[in-house]
Amino acid sequence: MRLPELAPEKLTADQRRVYDNIMASPRGVVIGPHRVWLLSPAMADRAQALGEFCRFKSSLSPNLSELAIIVMGAYWKAGFEWFHHAPIAIKAGIDPAAVEAIRTGREPDLPDPKENVVYRFSRELITAHRVSKATYDQAITLLGDVGVVDLVAVLGYYTLICMSINAFEIPTDDGSDPFADQTA
Repeated sequence: MRLPELAPEKLTADQRRVYDNIMASPRGVVIGPHRVWLLSPAMADRAQALGEFCRFKSSLSPNLSELAIIVMGAYWKAGFEWFHHAPIAIKAGIDPAAVEAIRTGREPDLPDPKENVVYRFSRELITAHRVSKATYDQAITLLGDVGVVDLVAVLGYYTLICMSINAFEIPTDDGSDPFADQTA
């Protein structure tokens, strides 16, 4: 890791307040990028609040939000994110074969229309920097206006997460690299 993680006993008053807020949230743990973010408590406080919304309170069902999260994790090859969220995505109902396809950069078989549109919307936005009219229209039909706004929020927040993981070289819990079998 490029920056030191802050031990709870060495936090400033502002850092401690944010640490306690994260611990009291549904997340219940301060790990990975959240520990690094504590170096900037004002940013950490705002980011963790957005993260709590994106992960636990958006209009998207857990399978859809976790699908969007792993699409971002795979795109950024953010091992820490993948290590934590791929199992959650599977538990939320995403087919393990689809999860593996996403990890390796292949097109997943997602027969559920909502899962399919979340995947396509996410991939189009991160690869083309736009969403086609057909995909956008289908997303609005299947997810509604609020769902599409929430999907973009999830994608944006997890871009921040993944960029933080990669910039600060945050390792997985076991030191493994879920993307080691892939070339840059």
